Amino acid sequence: MQKNISYILLILLIGLLIFGWNRVTQQEQVQLPGNNEQYYRIVSLPIPDTLTFSGEEVPLDLFYVHEALDRELMVNTYWHSATLLLIKKSYRYFPLFDSILRKHNIPVDFKYIAIIESGLSNVVSPAGAVGFWQFLKGTGKDYGLEIDDDVDERYHIEKSTEAACAYLLDSYNSYGNWTLTAASYNAGQRGINRQIDRQKTTSFYDLLLSDETSRYIYRILAMKLILEKPQEYGFYVKPNEVYLPIPTKKVMVNQRVDDWAVFANDQHISYKLLKQFNPWLRESYLKNRKNKTYYIDIPLAPYDMTHQELMMKMNGLNRQGS
Repeated sequence: MQKNISYILLILLIGLLIFGWNRVTQQEQVQLPGNNEQYYRIVSLPIPDTLTFSGEEVPLDLFYVHEALDRELMVNTYWHSATLLLIKKSYRYFPLFDSILRKHNIPVDFKYIAIIESGLSNVVSPAGAVGFWQFLKGTGKDYGLEIDDDVDERYHIEKSTEAACAYLLDSYNSYGNWTLTAASYNAGQRGINRQIDRQKTTSFYDLLLSDETSRYIYRILAMKLILEKPQEYGFYVKPNEVYLPIPTKKVMVNQRVDDWAVFANDQHISYKLLKQFNPWLRESYLKNRKNKTYYIDIPLAPYDMTHQELMMKMNGLNRQGS
């Protein structure tokens, strides 16, 4: 009899231990960031029933469109570190892109091109394309950017964005279609026109293009979905973790500068900060033989503020502007 009671008690104890362990595990899961299923397993990602690019409907009912978008969503969502960094950086650069795009009546969805082209960085491609918007030297000059030994405005975020807008407007005037306009930013207008003539269609989604250009629009759409609703794809970024715009002032220069390090010291900043905020200055000096007028961005003091201090300062500036 006692042996049976012992067995029963042992079974009850084991049951209580299992129940207690499950409760602890469930509580830990609730505290984990993101969707619990996605946190523990690599899962397929939600694709919306409808989607637009720049106001133009994406035909998700076509199997190859659905599968192409699915591919890019998986690639960009599960490339965790890179996508998380892009989410943080977008807070610094997207307000500027939005304002310039709106000024030119270009849909703000085109800001995602800068993510696809450069990862929101002043990079140089193997082909020699430069900056956030990846201009080749000839194309940059065609669209008004100064490019020489001392100055390369492909690195100038505002001027290169203006040049990108001019290119996009030219393309849109040719196609009357924003999706083809975006595709032409990758393949060039000649490349797109050649395929339109060959394939007798003006729909991007019906064109057989190179793998890079075919993926281009879907990569844009994937980044749009992820950055508009990051939590749906498992990205949780707190407000104090994003990279905010850093307030600057503009200092006019219309003559030769013998030494940018001396100029930086006169502005009470380091040479490193001067070049970081003005990467389009390519040398340690500026010849400026034609006495052109340039505007140099100087971070407002205290330029060595902590991230928390920067957030407080930006919030104060936003309140003053509202």
